[in-house]
Amino acid sequence: MVESIARARHIRVTPQKARRVVDLIRGKQALEALAILKFAPQGASEPVYKAVASAIANARVKADNSNEYLDERDLYVSTVFVDEGATLKRFRPRAQGRAGRINKRTSHITVVVSTPAVDTVEQEA
Repeated sequence: MVESIARARHIRVTPQKARRVVDLIRGKQALEALAILKFAPQGASEPVYKAVASAIANARVKADNSNEYLDERDLYVSTVFVDEGATLKRFRPRAQGRAGRINKRTSHITVVVSTPAVDTVEQEA
């Protein structure tokens, strides 16, 4: 069983918006997830797409290093989640000399792709 992780850190999209995109691909096959993300209209779909593609490439490299056979069609998104990153704090002038704070939130996106366990494949057959 090959398992690889990819993390995209300090992405300038709010975690709430990124979680909407991540929920679309959780549990799907990796190549299917890439197709879904390619045509998703949300702005967060591009960094998530890059993270999934990176996880697939990491799995390929990991399999090559350990001399294992890897078919990319067997990979699926086993775990994917979004954590909150650092918040950039900016100020905007408001009425009567006040200043309003604007929070520019960032996200950390983590994608784990893996091949199904061997005993799971035998049970399905």
